[in-house]
Amino acid sequence: MPPLDGTARPPHRSDPEPAAEPLLRSAGDAPAEPAAPGESPAPSASGLPAPGDGGGPGWLAHHGPGLAVVVVGVAVSYGLNRLVPAVSALTIAVLLGALARNTGLLGDRVLPGAKLATKKLLRTGVVLLGLQLALSQVLQLDPGVLLVVAVTVAGTFAGTMWLGRRMGIRPGTTLLVATGFSICGASAAAAMDAVSDSDEEDLATGVALVTIFGSLAIVLLPLLQHPLGLTDTSFGVWSGASVHEVAQVVATASVAGPAALAVATVVKLTRVVLLAPLIAGYSIVRRRKGTPDATGKRPPLVPLFVLGFIAMVAVRSSGVLPASVLTAAQTLTTLLLAGALFGLGTSVHLMSLIRTGARPVVLGAGSTVLAGALSLAGILAFT
Repeated sequence: MPPLDGTARPPHRSDPEPAAEPLLRSAGDAPAEPAAPGESPAPSASGLPAPGDGGGPGWLAHHGPGLAVVVVGVAVSYGLNRLVPAVSALTIAVLLGALARNTGLLGDRVLPGAKLATKKLLRTGVVLLGLQLALSQVLQLDPGVLLVVAVTVAGTFAGTMWLGRRMGIRPGTTLLVATGFSICGASAAAAMDAVSDSDEEDLATGVALVTIFGSLAIVLLPLLQHPLGLTDTSFGVWSGASVHEVAQVVATASVAGPAALAVATVVKLTRVVLLAPLIAGYSIVRRRKGTPDATGKRPPLVPLFVLGFIAMVAVRSSGVLPASVLTAAQTLTTLLLAGALFGLGTSVHLMSLIRTGARPVVLGAGSTVLAGALSLAGILAFT
């Protein structure tokens, strides 16, 4: 994990890192001497065993502090979300992690465990996300609505990628903004981050923009319903097809009543199911180009967690799971993704985000307007 003291921008994941240095060694320490044959490896300068030393106590000493902090962060994020449902627990989690790290409340000791939580919890959470959508719900939608969703997702992703390239914005930032804004906000951006060579700064920027523009949509879209002549049902479709986070969709559509909220939720979850083909398609393109992943290896043809997501959609669609299990799974999914994004937040360097300037904000605004315009045009043309 790179130093977050403001002296340098966090490196891209594709940048080589010295493999022999312990994660917790400070910048001024000399590298540890290699152990002689037959001797035990020397401990890191922090006094903790290095990640590869093995052994239960050593692993726990290395990762335990960060994992404990993540648990506390998830509890606080979930509690605040219950008080303010319009702000998703995922957004709160990444903001809390970043604030705690950048205000000095958390030291370097927590970073290994937090990084581990980000990687493991994210993929598990994305898999369980599939339990929120049954294909029968999608098939109940009018074919015109399905066309609106497909056009909005494809057009927003492609248009955001094009705009980001024209503006000279970092490819990683552009990719994650395009994914998050076209699919389902922070969780989609984090899932794409897992198979791309974007870094923590790219993901933090994408999550921040989702928060800003999704919050604006909660306020602005209801004001436009009647001037645009939209019925409650049409407004629900517009909300579900254009607003970024699930929680933001609920907050936006609920203003127009239960009919709008019901259709908005299904339309939004239909966008969520497109996460799997989008990530799989990106991974296939990278594999054909021979672009290595963060570990230097070729990416898998289809990431395992994407296959797990598809499998969970199939399980939900079969109808074998009772409502109580689905409710518990939804809560667990929120907790897992909140833990992953809190861990991400602890590696965010706020000064680096500030130095990115106004261009990513313009990109987020353009992507939001594009999603809103495409979905509105589709509603007027096809429904």
